[in-house]
Amino acid sequence: MLALWVAARDPRTPITAKVVAASVAAYALSPIDLIPDFIPVLGLVDDLLLVPLGIWCALKLVPPHLMREYRARAGEMAQRPTSRIAAAIVVLLWIIGAALIGWYLSHT
Repeated sequence: MLALWVAARDPRTPITAKVVAASVAAYALSPIDLIPDFIPVLGLVDDLLLVPLGIWCALKLVPPHLMREYRARAGEMAQRPTSRIAAAIVVLLWIIGAALIGWYLSHT
């Protein structure tokens, strides 16, 4: 999926692939579905079929030599540096927040 995101931003990608990729992303993020989600089973079928089918179509519209390049670039982007100190700070903030909420609820 990250490779498709990279492809959508490259000017060498065919416009049809960009349009299909944008349409799939818009449909996946849109609160409006072809079949409403509250209908049991059928409400999820459109998401389970249309989104992967749209991604597959967008990938097929990108030339193979470009797709290899986009996948390599996406692989580089996915290898982000990690920071244990930043992770510890985030966990500490969550613990402090939970403790403050617990303290507030116990004193009201």
